[in-house]
Amino acid sequence: MRWLMTGFLALTTSLSAVAGPREDAVRAGLQAIGQQVPIDTVTAIDDSPLFEVRLASGETLYATENGGYLLSGDLYQTAPDRLVNLTEQSRWGERVTLMAGVNDADTVIFSPAGPVRARVDVFTDIDCGYCRKLHAEIADYTDLGIEVRYLAFPRAGLQSESYRKYVSAYCASEPQAALTRAKMGQSIPDAQCANPIAAQFELGNQVGVRGTPSIVLASGQLVPGYVPAAELAAQLGL
Repeated sequence: MRWLMTGFLALTTSLSAVAGPREDAVRAGLQAIGQQVPIDTVTAIDDSPLFEVRLASGETLYATENGGYLLSGDLYQTAPDRLVNLTEQSRWGERVTLMAGVNDADTVIFSPAGPVRARVDVFTDIDCGYCRKLHAEIADYTDLGIEVRYLAFPRAGLQSESYRKYVSAYCASEPQAALTRAKMGQSIPDAQCANPIAAQFELGNQVGVRGTPSIVLASGQLVPGYVPAAELAAQLGL
């Protein structure tokens, strides 16, 4: 099988899970980086001159033997009919762990009337057009058994009007109704309380949110953008 990375092509089979002298040599070669950002793991890519280097910052780099050269970018497997982003897949487990730390009480949840067949986390912004489109169709998702757990990601930052609106919606006596009204462009009363909005914004950055809406599946896969309910259900195997 072939692996492709930003112009670099190599023949390989898999990642080696066992560290050894070669990995130690890469660590030593990357000492200058390690002094600035701690290195979490160095993993050999079998039958390849590349090593996957995971930094404590969450970034993934690829290094040659002894750390003489570094590559930054996503590593792809070239399958017969598609490209598989292996760098992205390697982030899935980290996302599962991060999202597991979110308490339901810190989110705004829209649940099916019947059994929950799947749950998704959606990083959302009050004012983004496609966030509003997704929420306008929230009944389509819940009718298919999909529970939607909203987390805040005010794209304009923590000093923005969108941030203020989200805080007011979260702190309202009926957060679901307030969020719905806000996403319809209606005014809602200002409200303040201890809230997780800033923490969720930081979490979104950690898991790789670059725009809204961004949907995190139970597998840890990040699905950027608006996805119609039927299409999302198909991705979830419902």
